[in-house]
Amino acid sequence: MYTLPPCFGIIPARYDSSRFPGKPLVDILGKPMFVRVFERAQACPLFKQVVLATDDERILDAAKTWQVPALMTSRKHESGTDRVLEAARLLGAGPDAVVVNIQGDEPLLEPGMLSELLAPFAGPDGAQVQAATLARALASPLDSPSGRAEAASPDRVKVVLDSAGRALYFSRALIPYDRDGNGTGAGPLLHIGLYALRMATLERFAALPPGLLEKTEKLEQLRLLENSIPLHVAITRHCCHGVDRPEDVEHIVKILLEQEK
Repeated sequence: MYTLPPCFGIIPARYDSSRFPGKPLVDILGKPMFVRVFERAQACPLFKQVVLATDDERILDAAKTWQVPALMTSRKHESGTDRVLEAARLLGAGPDAVVVNIQGDEPLLEPGMLSELLAPFAGPDGAQVQAATLARALASPLDSPSGRAEAASPDRVKVVLDSAGRALYFSRALIPYDRDGNGTGAGPLLHIGLYALRMATLERFAALPPGLLEKTEKLEQLRLLENSIPLHVAITRHCCHGVDRPEDVEHIVKILLEQEK
């Protein structure tokens, strides 16, 4: 069994957002959203360190108030991946260290998902694993209205795997396509946007230009596949409940109140 290398959890938290400015600071039952994400990530026992990476003094000040370790990063980053890379460099992550990009808009993140994400790096072939992500089956059967709607939505990214559990392709379209329509083939898997990359792989990824497929689908992870960087996909039973718009907060609060009963 390969020993898990040092693992760093980094939560990118940008203030400016076209759909929801100031999103990391939104109050969720008395705590800023980034605090709830941090607390859930910190509950995963596999991390050497979990930090917030921001570009805004207001978020940095709030992090100090809530005693959340935070790093100030450049405002010029075009993606969360670039921000995570800068933070990982500031933390001194070595080339074999594993860096996890933890979405800052997932206040209901299950700590177990992070353990599932990191498990491939500790498996029998862990030394060869360069990158990992998560996927799950549809919450509802494909032949149900809710299942069909979820599978068809371009906001739900689908992934298909090879026999070793590595990603073959990601798409906003429904893949695989059941040509015969008899439901006996592989059902769709929904991608979950958590990523763990070796530091050396993260450096390489960030230095590569966006590929044609990436630009077509608007999916950054396709850059890995277009450059023959294998991406292991761990299957989880957990669902995500992200905050994309202000109206999503009410849904999150409802779930939290149910959990706290």
